[in-house]
Amino acid sequence: MKSQTTLLSDPAAAGFRLEHSPFYWLTRASGRYLLTMERRLKRIGMDVPRWRVLMILAETEPASISTLSEHAVIKLSTMTRIVGRMAEAGLVTTRASADDGRVTEARMTDEGRAALERVRREGSAVFRSVFGEAPDAEIVQLIGQLQRITGALAAAKSDHGR
Repeated sequence: MKSQTTLLSDPAAAGFRLEHSPFYWLTRASGRYLLTMERRLKRIGMDVPRWRVLMILAETEPASISTLSEHAVIKLSTMTRIVGRMAEAGLVTTRASADDGRVTEARMTDEGRAALERVRREGSAVFRSVFGEAPDAEIVQLIGQLQRITGALAAAKSDHGR
């Protein structure tokens, strides 16, 4: 027998309500976060796509365009355009991979590293405003739940026709 929570959270259930859907709240939280970051980044001449690329490159450099696309959850063709604009702006350089000439890799320039420090400050301010008083255990638990959900969604994506 299904619990009351499941009956209210499952979109196919007669008692379904948006306010009981975890996906509704994930979408709202993500949307609010991106709007907040977009406003803050605009003040320093940046935007969310470039912020994502810089944050990924800070941990994985060089990174192929496909790696950036995967981590940023942005279509490959869109990521190619973003990285191209970032190269034109002097934030990154691109070149063919030494291992596979068909693969384009990106690296931050000194200007990109300076921009990274600016976007980190903005991201930190948002993080502190949301999680500043939260216990570490709560943040760790939330990250674990989000990782589990992301993994389940990745598996569901590959579940063709079921």
